[in-house]
Amino acid sequence: MKGLVLSGGKGTRLRPITYTSAKQLVPVANKPVLFRVIEAIRDAGITEIGIVIGDTGDEIRAAVGNGKRWGMKVTYIPQEAPLGLAHAVKISQDFIGDDRFVMFLGDNCIQGGISPLIEGFGRSAYNAQIVLKKVEDPRSFGVAELEEDGRIARLVEKPREPRSDLALVGIYMFDHHIFEAVNAIRPSARGELEITDAIQWLVTAGYSVYPYVHEGWWIDTGKKDDLLEANRLVLEELQPAVQGYVDRDSQLIGKVIIETGAEVINSTIRGPAIIGEKTRILNSYVGPFTSIYHNCLIEDSEIEHSIVMEHCSIRGIPHRIEDSLIGRNVEVSRSPLKPKAYRLVIGDNSNVGVL
Repeated sequence: MKGLVLSGGKGTRLRPITYTSAKQLVPVANKPVLFRVIEAIRDAGITEIGIVIGDTGDEIRAAVGNGKRWGMKVTYIPQEAPLGLAHAVKISQDFIGDDRFVMFLGDNCIQGGISPLIEGFGRSAYNAQIVLKKVEDPRSFGVAELEEDGRIARLVEKPREPRSDLALVGIYMFDHHIFEAVNAIRPSARGELEITDAIQWLVTAGYSVYPYVHEGWWIDTGKKDDLLEANRLVLEELQPAVQGYVDRDSQLIGKVIIETGAEVINSTIRGPAIIGEKTRILNSYVGPFTSIYHNCLIEDSEIEHSIVMEHCSIRGIPHRIEDSLIGRNVEVSRSPLKPKAYRLVIGDNSNVGVL
């Protein structure tokens, strides 16, 4: 089998972060989401993947490289515009050939990986299998309705009155018949080739399309609150480890990971939390569900339930920062100038809360 990872798209729901960065490279528990997807595919025994890239392709290429670090071979497949998931499959036919493959959205986090799923599909005679997850409000998702024998009966995109609570989570297995489907369907009203239409074509044509209902957690990290939730869930599963320096006046409570080269001085870290490589925590408090990425400085400040990306500096903030996503190369500090005032440079589509 081969893997197909979709890493195009503009990430509009994560602006302003995604004005300057690919959404798939935002770190969850100090590892980019895309890297977690690649590792899940590798752990399932797949050694060759294609990555569909768009406007942020150069950044994806620079971060992933040739795949050697994972023992994988990576092929990049440019998509000239975000024309739909089925379009991404269509342009990947030369890479896939006649092989079976798993398609994984590059901004998804899923508990437990996909090894059992790949193993089961490899033993089956299914033409396609799609991963589903029970959700409370199916109206925001593509929804699958099942036959009595367990096969997929119908797919409905964001139904007003759902007849099922089983949502598509963005992981699919296909054989070569999917190329018949993506070449047969037409663009939807929004001008895209929809993967739900392609799968429905397979069902209508009589091919074997079955579900795999995932029992663990699954997060689409396309929005800030979802990223923070994924960060929380992943941090809870990590094992504590101290590879950096923690002085006598500091306290680590619960699951805390201090990565290589990090320093914690006169500070308290309450886990689950992770402190990245060469990051310094001075006279500060880092609370639960917080990830501080590499080469950051947190000084005389408090922060919890947040993600801080690399090369950030947070100094002298009198109130606790929480529920926040802070992008790369950001400086947050208290101004010594008077009269006291908030002085802000804020990107489009930002949300700022102040006291």
